[in-house]
Amino acid sequence: MRCLMIMTFCLVLMSRLALAEEFLALCYHDIADQVTTATQEVISSAQLVQHFDWLRANGYRVVSIDDLLAAQSGLRPLPDKAVLLTFDDGYASFYSRAFPLLKAFGFPAVLALEGSWLDAPPDAEVVYDNHQVARSRFMSWQQLREIQDSGLVEMASHSYDLHHGIVANPQGNLEPALTSRRFDTQAGLYEDDTAFLARIRDDLARNSRLIEEHLGVRPRVMVWPFGRFNQPAVAIAAELGMPLALTLESGPSRTENLDRIRRYLVPGDQKLEDLVWEIQHPNQRLPGRMVHIDLDYVYDRDPAQQKRNLDRLLDRIKDLQINTVFLQAFADPDGNGTADALYFPNRRLPVRADLFNRVAWQLKTRAGVKVYAWMPMLGFDLGGPAMTVQTAPGGTPVAPADRRLSPFQPDARAAILEIYEDLARHAEFEGVLFHDDGYLTDFEDANPAALAWYRDHWQLPADIPAIRNDPALLQRWSRAKTEALLDWTDQLTERIRVWRPLVKTARNLYAEVVLNPTSEGWYAQNLELSLARYDLTAIMAMPYLEEAESPDVWLSELVNQVKRYPKGMEKTLFELQAVDWNERNQPIPTAVLTSQLRLLQSLGAVNLGYYPDDFIGDHPQAQELHRAISLQTYPYRP
Repeated sequence: MRCLMIMTFCLVLMSRLALAEEFLALCYHDIADQVTTATQEVISSAQLVQHFDWLRANGYRVVSIDDLLAAQSGLRPLPDKAVLLTFDDGYASFYSRAFPLLKAFGFPAVLALEGSWLDAPPDAEVVYDNHQVARSRFMSWQQLREIQDSGLVEMASHSYDLHHGIVANPQGNLEPALTSRRFDTQAGLYEDDTAFLARIRDDLARNSRLIEEHLGVRPRVMVWPFGRFNQPAVAIAAELGMPLALTLESGPSRTENLDRIRRYLVPGDQKLEDLVWEIQHPNQRLPGRMVHIDLDYVYDRDPAQQKRNLDRLLDRIKDLQINTVFLQAFADPDGNGTADALYFPNRRLPVRADLFNRVAWQLKTRAGVKVYAWMPMLGFDLGGPAMTVQTAPGGTPVAPADRRLSPFQPDARAAILEIYEDLARHAEFEGVLFHDDGYLTDFEDANPAALAWYRDHWQLPADIPAIRNDPALLQRWSRAKTEALLDWTDQLTERIRVWRPLVKTARNLYAEVVLNPTSEGWYAQNLELSLARYDLTAIMAMPYLEEAESPDVWLSELVNQVKRYPKGMEKTLFELQAVDWNERNQPIPTAVLTSQLRLLQSLGAVNLGYYPDDFIGDHPQAQELHRAISLQTYPYRP
């Protein structure tokens, strides 16, 4: 009997896994008979008809939330080319323009309702996108009841009053209310976890009650405002009866992950052929164009000068027309690579200035780039020798300027994890770049906690000379350290993703690891493993730092080595140097840097960047550099 029960369970599980299928979701907003302005979220009725016609003519099957749940539970499979249609915000145009089309085509849809707009008196004004608009821009409850009665439309929650910005830093930036800590300008304090989560819970519960009161059904789908969310909010929504959730991540979704349904945000001015291309290439990655920025050079004790510095940075990034900035989140004024302080509130180190969130948000909203928080993996000036990496006899002792915390020492690990979590609490960013301090030499780490780790977890001698004297043990030890650092970044990422689930990961690797794979033993780094673990591996393609006789030959060989790995070129960013540190910090001529960028492109490199950037002194020269690094130079379909 027991065997029969186990077999039955396995068959049910296998059937459910077999029905875990892929689908696409499209996100629409407002619809107008004629679009007279280039508004990002308004499309014309004629465009919507074109979209529906094309989907039907090309074999796409529009599915409902019930269809997704049935596939998830193993009751029935999704049809081929399944598409979910969603409409956000509850515009009146949905009732007058989209709803008749849905009925005519027989297409189901999801409608996301924001309660505070619907709850206002008919003749009132409401705050939308930080502007006052008429309540009549949104549907009435009578219209919504008619839509509900049709059985075609799933009513979803879009929060009660979280679809707006709140003051999220001392500089007064307005950032998404659902994922930002409210900053009290009078008290000079941020919302703590308790107050923040209570605010989210109260809001989501209020909207569910409101929808049930007027439409007779509680929503089971949560549509996150601005597509942003965090793990505690996901748990709150599920507790309130909304286990399904919609984001604005790009790409296809799968039925086993209905708590994170990705959606393609349909721009208002997009031509049909471009939408078709997006639907047919859902996993397309755009090329990366990156500049690595020192926040130390934005910071100034004089607020007026700091503002001028920030304005110069923003103008420069806009002029370059790139899409990514690696932005320093730690303070390193002496340039030794170790964090002496941080640019965000935290529990462990001094705050030089609460500046990272401000600059990251300005770069995102004013320069239109994605921001990666550039953070050390181990290089924090915390504690004494008991917490730091130590060198075994025979190795070069760690210099005071190269202080790194041991990844095997419990107190050090706890401190760094708290720092990363505090970063995620207090800043909005799209990714994290793990700094080049993430290495362990072939004589490291001799911290007592590390030696105990080798013995207890890896079954190696708790003695580095003994390991080094046995080639087989040395090889095992080298690979184990490489994987330990990879696992360490996984833990740091997990801590960030509690509050920023959408962040991507990148990591700096030394070029020597790519050109000479045996050097893994000297650094505990490995390109193949990094390509598998991170969204992007940023190789320090710095020929002058490596004293290459011919920089162009050296770069060509670097590219050729990366090409040996599946998706190597797609997932590698080549980071050039704009300063020759071996020659007294001499700037490398812009013409040389642009020539190297063009060389890398001619060899097939997709993702390109450089460090450092002197945005105050205009080096490299933006006008000349633009022609080599701008996204305009890459022939991809927008």
